[in-house]
Amino acid sequence: MPNEIGSSRKQNSWVPAESALAASSLTPSASNWRESKWLAMLEFMLVVAIFVADWLHFIPLSKTPFLLALGWASLRLRRRTWRSIGLTRFRTWSTTIALGVAAGIVLEAFQLLMSQPLLIRLTGKQPDLHDFADLRGNITLLLIYLALTWTLAAFGEEMVWRGYLMNRVADLVGGTRNAWIVSLILVHCAFGLAHLYQGITGIIDEGLAGLLLGVLYLTSRRNLSIPIVAHGVTDTIDMLLIFLGKYPGM
Repeated sequence: MPNEIGSSRKQNSWVPAESALAASSLTPSASNWRESKWLAMLEFMLVVAIFVADWLHFIPLSKTPFLLALGWASLRLRRRTWRSIGLTRFRTWSTTIALGVAAGIVLEAFQLLMSQPLLIRLTGKQPDLHDFADLRGNITLLLIYLALTWTLAAFGEEMVWRGYLMNRVADLVGGTRNAWIVSLILVHCAFGLAHLYQGITGIIDEGLAGLLLGVLYLTSRRNLSIPIVAHGVTDTIDMLLIFLGKYPGM
């Protein structure tokens, strides 16, 4: 799992080569308002405002596009790119897709066969998935949900949670190995709470799933493409199981 590391070799294990090079090239004169903690705090206040607006039903459909726009604006303001925080292939595209699919299947099996049954036993409640009840047997709705799965959920949420927020929290805490551990925990507590509509079981289960996607992001040297594929695969399996009436508890 992601105490600052003693050697530079270990420290770079979570950092893509170009990011490490960019960080090492910074001079004291480059440390200005663009990298200030005040700017990061302002961004987090805006994140909270978006969450509150969503909770009050002022945001249609999903808060993800608003958070994604904030992340994009933050990167532009700080003269960075999505590629600098991992939106690129891992070695080759075939390797990236294969690893993502494998990770997605393993994560889905873990949720359905281990974490979710255990949480249901502990809480006495199924995750509240009534919002997806109309999907059962509805091919048109299935196609719509699959499109949303790969855009809003897989691509959008990974860009926001693993790409933008994990990096921003780690920046604020200091960018060390300990900072990444703090970021991993804090961001995925928030990720779980973002699934409040699923009840206590869904909150914990989704928070744990997000945590594992965060670990995948870090262990792949902060590559976003692998978690995007993994996230898409898990949600696609969920949608297909609900459509077929085979999802546990539904």
